[in-house]
Amino acid sequence: MFITGHIVGDFFDLRRAVTLFEQVASPAAVVAGHVQHERQLSAIYLSGTAPDGGRLSAARDETDRAMVLFHQRATSLEGRSATGPEVVQSLTELERRLDRLNVIREDVDARATSRLQAIVEYTEIQDSLYQMYDQLVTVPELTLYRKAAGLQTVVRSRELLSQEDALLSGAILQGSLNAEEQRAFAEMVAGRRLLLGRGLQALDAELRRPYDELLSSADYKRFTTMENQVISRGGRPEQSAAWQPLADQLGSRVDQLGVSRANLLNARTDAAASGIIAQIVIAGGLGLIAILLAVILSARLGRGLAQELADLRSSALDLADVRLPRVVAKLRDSEAVDVESEAPPIPVTGTTLEVQDLAQAFSTVRRTAVEAAVGQADLRKGVSLVFRNLARRNQSLLHRQLTQLDSMQRKTSAPDALADLFRLDHLTTRMRRQAEGLIILSGAPAGRAWRRPVPMHDVVRGAVAEVEDYTRVTVPPMTDASLVGTAVADVIHMLAELVENATVFSPPSTRVMIRGELVGRGFAVEIEDRGLGMTDEDRAEVNRRLANPPEFDLADSDRLGLFVVSQLADRHDVKVTLRRSPYGGTTAVVLLPHTLIISTGEDAPLLPEPGLNSLPLAPAVEPAPEPGRPL
Repeated sequence: MFITGHIVGDFFDLRRAVTLFEQVASPAAVVAGHVQHERQLSAIYLSGTAPDGGRLSAARDETDRAMVLFHQRATSLEGRSATGPEVVQSLTELERRLDRLNVIREDVDARATSRLQAIVEYTEIQDSLYQMYDQLVTVPELTLYRKAAGLQTVVRSRELLSQEDALLSGAILQGSLNAEEQRAFAEMVAGRRLLLGRGLQALDAELRRPYDELLSSADYKRFTTMENQVISRGGRPEQSAAWQPLADQLGSRVDQLGVSRANLLNARTDAAASGIIAQIVIAGGLGLIAILLAVILSARLGRGLAQELADLRSSALDLADVRLPRVVAKLRDSEAVDVESEAPPIPVTGTTLEVQDLAQAFSTVRRTAVEAAVGQADLRKGVSLVFRNLARRNQSLLHRQLTQLDSMQRKTSAPDALADLFRLDHLTTRMRRQAEGLIILSGAPAGRAWRRPVPMHDVVRGAVAEVEDYTRVTVPPMTDASLVGTAVADVIHMLAELVENATVFSPPSTRVMIRGELVGRGFAVEIEDRGLGMTDEDRAEVNRRLANPPEFDLADSDRLGLFVVSQLADRHDVKVTLRRSPYGGTTAVVLLPHTLIISTGEDAPLLPEPGLNSLPLAPAVEPAPEPGRPL
């Protein structure tokens, strides 16, 4: 079977090489030829001042069509089936280089680049093409691989011939080569001759024969003489008028030879693949006999093993789908969990030693998972208690501090002192909200409570009073309606989080507008900012969390406001939704249900408890932070 698999692998590798040649290499060669022609015409265009009669524009159109065909062939189903990770990476790099073609063309049209620089930029595209060619030579047969690599080297020498032609054609039109262009030309000539000689050495006599005839021709000798004249004298060759026709003729002949030699090598690959098929038939017959014997023995052994594994699978599914979810549900409801009863050992009915060991391992995993879930629940409960105790202590101190500040405000009449006390009172109010946030994280109520309904206008203004940049918030008159006292503290906290988010993540020169009115399903409060807004993906994710509050994660501490709002909304069946504002920012819509709202005439709403400070709304005097992540 190993021998058969090895032979089959060679066969498919050969077929893959043929597919790569037809779907990728061949259309890429067309692109390379058009890029070479466009490069030559661009160099000529940069070397003169007269219009070229549309030749360059036509060449660009041909290049674009070749690029479209190459992309279609390379990304086709057949092309993708033969390309491995290395080829895909090379194709990606080539596409990136081709994307720069428009920039190069713009520089050429504006004559904002030199002749040599334009040639270099076009050559970078060609280099990406040839680097991709190197990845396409994947023939497993060593002799064919060497021939393919040698032919690829000859093709690279043709690219250097095109570079010479582009540079010297432009220089002939302009009259001379500068020192930098002369050095570049000499390097091109040396590289072309080196690659041509090295590539021909790897070809056999049949593949090499047409190239030898070309090298011994009079045209090629005349061409090399012109190259030597340019290198030695630093100027145009003596027969400069004959350079471009001669270079085009030799380049065309080299291209034709490359195509014919590639087709010949491809035919040899097909022949090698056909020979491998015969080997596959012989090796496959022997392998089939061995497979039949192995199947008979495996069937007898597998029947018993399958039953044992089925029993083990049922136990594992019971752990994943029944026991662990039941434990998690009990822990979420603060019920006690007995590890022994929830994680009994898995019964083993099989006799296979490996299955018994696997069952024992599953039993250990089950017990460990249940113990870990109980431990995590205890840890979360402990953290919640720590949050609650610390927050309660801070809350008590802050209440005392607010009372003291209120007493100090009543005792003084100095304007400066009153202003300082007012700012300190506002800062303490905000600190109280942060302490309440910790209590909410622990799952307990905030602590503040109102016995009687409170007008919604006062509720909103109380929330604004707990925001640092309250002077930028505008609260117009609202519909007469009141909020039941049991929900006042939580709604104030929830609105304060949303208002602070709107002020923090919008420019300091903008206003935050809060509107409220009775609607068909309750009382709606809209908080609208004019900041940079959020992406559709981020807004959808935040709305999902607001609709389905997740469990508090200590690692996700950068969005505590989002968690607090979602918990408070879920506690009172309040719907909070973020949407795009017409001004480019974000609008938070808070829909309070009818069960929390008392409309005009039901009760006379009063504000008997302190804490809802009615603060004057004035233009901002301090800059707000730059927009960033919400909540």
